[in-house]
Amino acid sequence: MSVAYADSPCGHVKRRHCQTFGLFAIAAALWGCGERAGDHLATSAPLTVRRATCGPKDRPEVGLQGQVPAPLRKVGGFAGFSCNLELVGQSRGDGAGWQAAFFQDSAGHACAYYDTSPSKVDRSHTGVVVVDATDPTHPTPTDYLTSDAMDNPLESLKVNEKRQLLGAIKSLDGRDGPEIELYDLAVDCRSPRLLSRLSGVAGTAGASQDTVRGDEGSFSPDGLTYYATNLRAGSIYVIDIADPQKPKLIAEWSLPFNQRTSGLSISEDGNRAYLTLFGHGLAAPASDAISRDNGVVIADVTDVQLRKPSPQIKVISMLLWGDGSASHQTMPVRINGSAFLIASDQGGSSVSNASGWAAACSARLPAWSMVRIIDIRDERNPTITSKLQLEMNDPRNCDKVIPDLAGLSGFTYDSHYCSVDNKHDATTLVCALFESGIRVFDIRDPSHPREIAYFVPPSVTTPSPGSQNTRARANGRPDHCSAQMSLNAASESLTTTCQDSGFLALKFAHGVWPFPSSTTPKNQQN
Repeated sequence: MSVAYADSPCGHVKRRHCQTFGLFAIAAALWGCGERAGDHLATSAPLTVRRATCGPKDRPEVGLQGQVPAPLRKVGGFAGFSCNLELVGQSRGDGAGWQAAFFQDSAGHACAYYDTSPSKVDRSHTGVVVVDATDPTHPTPTDYLTSDAMDNPLESLKVNEKRQLLGAIKSLDGRDGPEIELYDLAVDCRSPRLLSRLSGVAGTAGASQDTVRGDEGSFSPDGLTYYATNLRAGSIYVIDIADPQKPKLIAEWSLPFNQRTSGLSISEDGNRAYLTLFGHGLAAPASDAISRDNGVVIADVTDVQLRKPSPQIKVISMLLWGDGSASHQTMPVRINGSAFLIASDQGGSSVSNASGWAAACSARLPAWSMVRIIDIRDERNPTITSKLQLEMNDPRNCDKVIPDLAGLSGFTYDSHYCSVDNKHDATTLVCALFESGIRVFDIRDPSHPREIAYFVPPSVTTPSPGSQNTRARANGRPDHCSAQMSLNAASESLTTTCQDSGFLALKFAHGVWPFPSSTTPKNQQN
């Protein structure tokens, strides 16, 4: 169930703090309603997504769907799984981080950009890696962006097609406001040109807890605005980049009650923002769950698009669920002409450790996160159409899965980022699920998605010093896949990164993709 709060203003400019965001004061009272909606939908759709049918030369999973069983997690020993996807090109380098972005310039160069860990130990190169993937079988690094923001942009690294810009927010120590950097990709995407830096702009500076920690970001499709989030302080920064050499902060919106937002996306017309509510699951410890507050918000940001003074954000609706936490990504798409929202969590129904997984399983709730397809045709009443639950997510399988993770915590079988083939006519969804690898789904029937392919990279035998996978280096665990992907129907391929493996180019096998109706527009950004 969702609740509409149209015309509830809560925007503010620098140093002003929104009081309730229009809806959170009564969020706890609405939580049960949101869960009933999820339960109702679960009875009308399959509990788990149908498994992919693999080819005779594939290396299919030997356990549950999405599982790497404990016996395979030997030091340096996990050989990986593949189903209808084969590795055709790789550039491991020093490893990769959380996010990847893609762009093809007018000369036909296909480029990829991905962050790496800010660690300077045993590194060949630091910063954002630029890869020429024009020939995906021979991906080649061509540049390393080492300016302040690019040293550790976390998940804010994004490309805007219309303005041909690469942008990111400095992740750490931005005490004087959000520090954005913009690069020009138009001349040669293999050698981005730094246009500007925004630093020293008054924002939430002052108290140490308000230190600006850039986390996520999103361009408006017209490329005139960049929205950045500060996960630590629960703030959203709105930056005017009409002149990319002179960006300026035009608004700052804050969430109350320690509520945080991780990611956001913007509608094609720039008038809607789809915000994550980085909240708690139903099985979270009472001390952690101040309010049951995980889900998404649809908000009206027309004031920003029209450049009104002191632009306001107006909440349209909210959708909460309890069988997940740490809502992470939103992505508006159209499927068969209808409007949907892809939404992923990065946490299960409790906290991400052994006690939390046990609590979720005891409550018969998923211990690891999943992706949802949400119907937003009526934006005042969004509803969950389906959940991309794998067999390892099913609480009935907890006794088979928990032994895989003995002694571990944090990201394991959780979802992170997803991408589609065409946001305007989506047929295919591909998602990064950390230790469950890269998973590809047919979503032509959004009520009954089915899996068609997966690739779970092998463990590494030597550490990747630029990897963000700091907890699991060269110890037999599967690599962590977290970044967005680029699908290419013409070459029947996808490109992405995994954290120890670096840049990967994968080709679909056995004719499973593209579908006859699949298209992949040049430079589409998910």
